[in-house]
Amino acid sequence: MDFGLSEEQALLMDMVRRFVSKECPSTRLHQIFDSADGFDPELWRGLIEIGVGGLAIPERYGGAGLELLDLALVAEVLGELAFPGPFLGQALAGIAIALAGSDAQREAWLPRIASGELLATIALGEPGDAWDPAQAMARFHDGKLTGRKSFVPLARRADLIVVTLEGNRLGLVERAAPGVRVEAIDPVDRTRHVDAVTLESAPGELLAEPVAARVRDAGLVLLAADAFGGGWKMVEMSVAYATTREQFGQTIAHLQAVKHRLADMALEVEPGRGLYWYAAHAFDHLPEESERAAALAKAHLTDRFMSVARQAVEIHGGIGFTWECDAQIWFKRALFDRAFLGNPSSQRRRLARRYGWRKD
Repeated sequence: MDFGLSEEQALLMDMVRRFVSKECPSTRLHQIFDSADGFDPELWRGLIEIGVGGLAIPERYGGAGLELLDLALVAEVLGELAFPGPFLGQALAGIAIALAGSDAQREAWLPRIASGELLATIALGEPGDAWDPAQAMARFHDGKLTGRKSFVPLARRADLIVVTLEGNRLGLVERAAPGVRVEAIDPVDRTRHVDAVTLESAPGELLAEPVAARVRDAGLVLLAADAFGGGWKMVEMSVAYATTREQFGQTIAHLQAVKHRLADMALEVEPGRGLYWYAAHAFDHLPEESERAAALAKAHLTDRFMSVARQAVEIHGGIGFTWECDAQIWFKRALFDRAFLGNPSSQRRRLARRYGWRKD
């Protein structure tokens, strides 16, 4: 059995890495990070043109028809390079419609998502930091959606919003529809802005299948992959700094305490690679394992990303806390990955209840 990536998957990662490295170097990343909403339409259009927008969308609707693992490999690269923009929301919206939409809904929306003609996002969070679809309170009645959603990725720019509803259902609403109000939330991670969305009898559609929890699981896998890529970047960034920063006539990489910390950071991150690979594989091939694998991958890898991000800032010393230093961008990305869709503790509690290990 082959436990590695295929040649096509390695080429996909390399193509995305080369594009983002060329088009979004550190200087441009800082410019976008300091902008009003962390979104550069030209950069996003370039990513769409190399096919990222339709990777997991069926071929008949203009996509590549690939699996969640392929999408997660792209998420790893985007996390490694702190790509700013709406990838997460667009990817999950496409997955939601592909899984739950009727033929007519798929025909209407998926080709436009794959081509980048429209920008889509997904509204999973509820006020009070509630992320489980079982806690969703938004309703669909007589063709209209009512409710309030929190932490919606770049809703202010989206053309279409996929909304989790009561009963594990999903609905569609256009941002320009009457009754839709979007309010900006002051972001921690300025590469991925989020908004609050209020729906007041907004005209929309109900997707055919009740698969909100499954879409949530896909989101957990993509966050785990992003965290893995970001964690490795923090290790590499710390090694590069330690081998050039001199103190008392030698680089700090010669100090035993720093050597040990760098080795520990690498050992924290690397074993998690297979964890998100397996979770992505389980999503498409092992449905009985998917929920557990996704939650564990998200919990573990976002914890590890946060841990190495803290250590990276410490290795960078006083400069590590400054706005001009790259380390702070990945540190804030780690905060987002850890919190979005529920923090690691909430993932573990949910699994404990799900499998009868915890009763409260």
